[in-house]
Amino acid sequence: MNAKNFFKKVCSRFLLLNLLAMVVVVLLLCMGVVYGLDLYTHHGEGIEVPELKGMRYQKAYLLLEEKGLNIVVSDSGYNKALPADCILAQVPGHGQKVKEGHTIYVTVNSPSSPTFAIPDVVDNSSLREAEAKLTAMGFRLMPTQRVTGEKDWVYGILCRGRRVSNGDRVPIDYPLTLMVGSGAYDDTDSIDYVDSDYSIEMTDNGDIDEFEEVTESLIAE
Repeated sequence: MNAKNFFKKVCSRFLLLNLLAMVVVVLLLCMGVVYGLDLYTHHGEGIEVPELKGMRYQKAYLLLEEKGLNIVVSDSGYNKALPADCILAQVPGHGQKVKEGHTIYVTVNSPSSPTFAIPDVVDNSSLREAEAKLTAMGFRLMPTQRVTGEKDWVYGILCRGRRVSNGDRVPIDYPLTLMVGSGAYDDTDSIDYVDSDYSIEMTDNGDIDEFEEVTESLIAE
């Protein structure tokens, strides 16, 4: 068989039709898989998640129940501008489409502000360090109160007129006042004197005699 006859057989109409048929079948199979999955998963169809932020939990529960959706409280927060049991956040968010029976997770507003333990700043840090720690936790600080002591050293914390210590739990929305040293000391501070081991006596001419008196008992020893 020469090259001309071989080329004619390869390019025959029957072979080309078979190849074309195979390509069509493969394309139909691919399209069938794609559209079949869309039909099976109801692609593009679903329930639009409503806006729940700012809504009371009971109202949100009834609204989602009507739409065939579930609601679960996943976390709590605190916003004093909103009533207790009010929804602060939701997942999935407003406008997203979900299937029937899908669960919407929400964060609700706590009826009271959260409490945090006072960090170890009293008698253990400077004014700048204490301010940085407390503000990072979310506490609001009032103007400092100056007390006698080392300058800018934290000697105490006041909360609503009451002194609090390290580890005490305080509501986050309660303002704190730092008691900070002014750098001045009280003139009435007592001075402690240490007794010396030797006696000090005045000599006849007014000089101080710092020698210890030697007694006969000491000589005998």
